[in-house]
Amino acid sequence: MLLNLLVKPGWVVVENLVQDRLGHVAFGTFTALSAWTLILASVSDLGTTQLMTKRVAASPDFLQEYFPTLLPLKGWLMVVFLAAMVGTGAVLGYQGHVLLLLALIGAGLLLTQYTLFLRGALQAHQRFNTDAVLSILEKALLLLFVLGLLPFGLTLDRYVGARSVAVLFTFVVLYGLVSRLYGRVRYRLRRDHARTLLRDSMPFALIALLYGLNERVDMGMLERLVSAQEASYYAGAYRWVDAVMMYLWTVLPLFFAKFALATHRPEEQQELLWFGQRVVTVPLLFVCAFVLFRGEVLFWQFTHSSPEELGRMTLCLKILFVNVLVHAFLAIYSTLLTSTSQERPVSWLVAGSIALNVGLNVFLLPRYGAVAASVNTLLCALFVSVGYLWLVNNRTGVAIPWRVLAQLALAFGLLCGVFLGLRLLVNQWLVEAVLAGVAFVGILFLTKVVRVAELKQLLKRGEAPAGS
Repeated sequence: MLLNLLVKPGWVVVENLVQDRLGHVAFGTFTALSAWTLILASVSDLGTTQLMTKRVAASPDFLQEYFPTLLPLKGWLMVVFLAAMVGTGAVLGYQGHVLLLLALIGAGLLLTQYTLFLRGALQAHQRFNTDAVLSILEKALLLLFVLGLLPFGLTLDRYVGARSVAVLFTFVVLYGLVSRLYGRVRYRLRRDHARTLLRDSMPFALIALLYGLNERVDMGMLERLVSAQEASYYAGAYRWVDAVMMYLWTVLPLFFAKFALATHRPEEQQELLWFGQRVVTVPLLFVCAFVLFRGEVLFWQFTHSSPEELGRMTLCLKILFVNVLVHAFLAIYSTLLTSTSQERPVSWLVAGSIALNVGLNVFLLPRYGAVAASVNTLLCALFVSVGYLWLVNNRTGVAIPWRVLAQLALAFGLLCGVFLGLRLLVNQWLVEAVLAGVAFVGILFLTKVVRVAELKQLLKRGEAPAGS
């Protein structure tokens, strides 16, 4: 997890560079092709990866019994879904060279899914350090390839080719490692095992499809309904959203485990919620305020874009970071729900959000382009988050910390006031960020989001082992 957090910022910078060198038309095309293939790739294993990790962790004999069926089953699923990707691309209007690029991108993503499946075997056998290194191998290789291609000129074909080579190399290394650790597996596709695996894994596949659609459909629809340029503007802004949201996806699983352990103890869950609300929200308040007032500095690498293009990307970025702000306040309620056997209503909420998003896209994208996609994403986040609050309030027996939410909202409002004042007085983004950061610490104490008594208690806990 730590390695991913270290690689992610570097990869954002590299992707910005790639987008600038390819141009908005070429990168928008690549973004759309990736979006459509990723939606199908996310469900291509029909949930067998998650099922295998769960089953092997509970019963090590499961791998020995079912692995000879799983490996060829995964291979056939890859072939079927690659054909489905190409067929879907043809239906969407792609043809010729672009359809070939879609096939290459799709094959790479399917191979990535296969590597995730093989990594599941490592995770289930507690080989987390090996898995952590392999999780960044593909990105590290691609980063080196991109840097190596820059002196010769970076084109869309070369970029897709570099990604394909990085994925293939990672797969070969991982397959060889798994074979060495667990021995060569003889393929034996048993129909009864295959039926059992597909039946038990289907719920995981449906969840993967929902989340895949929810995250990627905007970029694909933008390119098809409007233009590749608009898809590129949205992708450039969304990349920063994706990077910042890594904080949530790192922290929330920790609270997921804590909530699950306290399933039948609402009082303990409530204490965790009230504490977690601040841990999840506070860092993102500063990031969101900075982007709302100084988001344009994040596009410093785009030297080949016009002021109008940069302005459109910045507007999308600021709208999308209001979406991040919504998640900062309310995403923890989804974690509470899914950890307490409320997956079905959460899935229905996500499905409703997808329907709303697609409907809004059809009506608004042709007229307003990437800006409409950003607004639609925000509206859908609000829709889902209000649903989370309603479910927590009515189904969990855990009280929503309205006072804490009000304190956090007040702290954010005061922080925005500080940023506004500093921009008028200083007008230098780095100085503004440093001074606002210092002021934010004071604001947290002023609004009682952080209390002196709590800090003293934490310090005493830290000193207790040393004094004992």
